[in-house]
Amino acid sequence: MHIGVVSIFPEMIDCIAAYGVVGRAIESGRVRLSSSDPRNHAKDAHRTVDDRPYGGGPGMVMKFEPLAAAVRELRAGLPAGAKVICLSPQGRVFGQADASRLADSPGFVLVAGRYEGIDERLIDSEVDEELSLGDFVLSGGELAAMAVIDAVTRLLPGVLGDADSARQDSFMDGLLDHPHYTRPETVEGRRTPPVLLSGDHAKIMRWRQKQALGRSFERRPDLLEKLELSAEQRELLDEYLKESI
Repeated sequence: MHIGVVSIFPEMIDCIAAYGVVGRAIESGRVRLSSSDPRNHAKDAHRTVDDRPYGGGPGMVMKFEPLAAAVRELRAGLPAGAKVICLSPQGRVFGQADASRLADSPGFVLVAGRYEGIDERLIDSEVDEELSLGDFVLSGGELAAMAVIDAVTRLLPGVLGDADSARQDSFMDGLLDHPHYTRPETVEGRRTPPVLLSGDHAKIMRWRQKQALGRSFERRPDLLEKLELSAEQRELLDEYLKESI
């Protein structure tokens, strides 16, 4: 997979290439990460990429020409069909389904904006979709780009040591993840749930599913509203709620 990032701070993007899952994916050749700095496409000696907004108001707006040139430079090196995605508070909220969709693509370009925003004509002419991390504002799109890159990369075949790690992540089945425990068995008087020590894999799977349903009900009821629970899932959720009384 080839991922391109448009950013005036490409050094920030370089950081994610040096560590963890993404770093290993790049080192193994499963992911190629490129960046393009709009300042390199500016026409003036000061490498200007922003200007005052028409109509007045605070802050500056990123200019069309250097951004468009950076996007086109990256898109020319990506496989056919690679989408251009702008990271923006105006975008649809990025979720696990988006990560899975992008993981099935040959690659994509992420546009990391700065200042008060991007000239709308860039969105109209070069961008296929806009995505947001949520209803809050960051100083720039680089952190959002890194989050998207990490979420997508970990889903690529062979990137994680155990393929089940990705399949069992939170949100993969629309639910939060179940609780996790490791050694020692007892910590400051708090015991690991006995079922996890039983060796009965069927019971363990049932317990984990019940916990995932219960956690989602308590912490993210909006997730359950989007799902059509099976009879078994409803039974497990009822059990969880009764045990929690």
